[in-house]
Amino acid sequence: MKRVTIADIARAAGVSKGAVSYALNGRPGVSEETRRRILAVAEQFGWHPSSAARALSDGRTGVLGMIVDRPARTLGIESFFMQLISGIEATLSARDVSLLMQVTEDREREMATYRRWWAQRRVDGVIIVDLRRDDPRVPLLEELNMPCVVIGGPHGLGTLPGVWSDEVAVTTSVVEYLAALGHRRIARVAGLADLWHTSVRGQAVADSADRVGLTDVTTVYTDYTGEEGARATRALLSRRPSPTAIVYDNDTMAVAGLGVAHEMGIAVPHQLSIVAWDDSPLCQLLHPQLSAVSRDIAAYGAHAADQLLKILDGAEIRGFQDTTPQLVPRGSTAPPAG
Repeated sequence: MKRVTIADIARAAGVSKGAVSYALNGRPGVSEETRRRILAVAEQFGWHPSSAARALSDGRTGVLGMIVDRPARTLGIESFFMQLISGIEATLSARDVSLLMQVTEDREREMATYRRWWAQRRVDGVIIVDLRRDDPRVPLLEELNMPCVVIGGPHGLGTLPGVWSDEVAVTTSVVEYLAALGHRRIARVAGLADLWHTSVRGQAVADSADRVGLTDVTTVYTDYTGEEGARATRALLSRRPSPTAIVYDNDTMAVAGLGVAHEMGIAVPHQLSIVAWDDSPLCQLLHPQLSAVSRDIAAYGAHAADQLLKILDGAEIRGFQDTTPQLVPRGSTAPPAG
C-alpha cells in the first residue's frame, strides 16, 4: 500500500501543499473551513507524519534512549529492569514517544553511543540507569547539554536531574527489624560495588548496625546473577560461626540463596532468615515466601519518563524523590534458633 504524502492530501482537498502543511501543523495561514477540510481528508487517508519530517519541523524525533551496561543474559531474569521498562514504556506510549534501548558491556561504547545519538539527532533525550561513583556519563551529558534524567541519586548527579528513593531509610528498617528478631550475625549479598545505591545501602547497613549494637556484619559483592548469589551464600554459610540472616540485593540472588540453604540442610527461617530486595511475584511463589523490600518499580520508571518529557516540554526539573520502599515481612524471617 502506497504511503500517503502531503501531495496526495493536497490533490484530494484541492489546495496547495503549503496549505496542507499549515493545517496539519496547526499553524496560521489557512481559514478554519479549509483547515477542517484538510484534516478530514488526512484522517480519511489514515495519514501520520513521518518521524523525519517531524524532526525537521519541530526538532523532535519522538524517541528517547536508554543504554543498560550489563550482560544481556542477566536482564532476562532481572525483574527490576523488566518492571522499570514497563513503567517507562507505558508513560512514553501515552505520548506517542518510542524508547530506543541498547544493551552493552563496554563503558566506552556506551559513551560513544550517547555522542552518536546526539550528533545524529537519533533521540530527544536519554534515561540513565545504574549510576556509578565518579560516573563519567555525568560530565559527558553535561558537556553535550543533552536532556536526560538519571534513575538514581541524589548523590553523584552533578547538575543532572534524577529520580530516586530513600535507600537509607528502608535499609535501616531492614537492619533494625532483623536485630529486633534477635539476629546478631547478619550478612549482605550486594550487587556491583561501584554503583551508588550499593554504596549508600552499605553505609546505611554499617550505621544502623552500630546504633543497634551489631558487630558481626559482612558484605559480599556480586554481579547480581543467581550463580554469584549461590556462590556467595555457600561461602557465607560455610563459615563458623555463620550468619543467621542474609539480605540480598535482588530477588534472583535471594531465590538462589534459599536453594543453597535447602541444599546444605539449613532450615529457613528457623536457622537462617532471608530478605530479598526488591519484591517480585517470584518471592511470593516460594515456600517459605520471602520477606522483601517492596516498591512500585513500574511507577518508578514511569516517574523517570514523565520527568524527562516535562524537560523536553520546557519545564525546569531539579529532581524527584519517589516513595520510600517498605519492608514486607513474610515466612522467610523469624527469630534465630537457640
